[in-house]
Amino acid sequence: MSWSVKIKKKFTKHISSFPKNIRENLESLIADLKACGPVRGDWPNYSKLSDGSHHCHLGYSYVVVWKVIDKHIQIIEVTYVGSRENAPY
Repeated sequence: MSWSVKIKKKFTKHISSFPKNIRENLESLIADLKACGPVRGDWPNYSKLSDGSHHCHLGYSYVVVWKVIDKHIQIIEVTYVGSRENAPY
């Protein structure tokens, strides 16, 4: 069974303004999250954060943060996508 990945609505508008390579990296990450789950040690600068969230870099200046909403029905929510300066960690 694959994971379901949801992106908070406030970030979906901003994603279209990202550079093409960042959008492509985000699409690849989401595909990996759906197929393999939340732990993505194969992504650049991946780490599990102290609050149980996970994060990795999509490029030098862009970061994505996600958390598991429900392990049993396998739901992941992307809680932040944007510049690393504003990242919530």
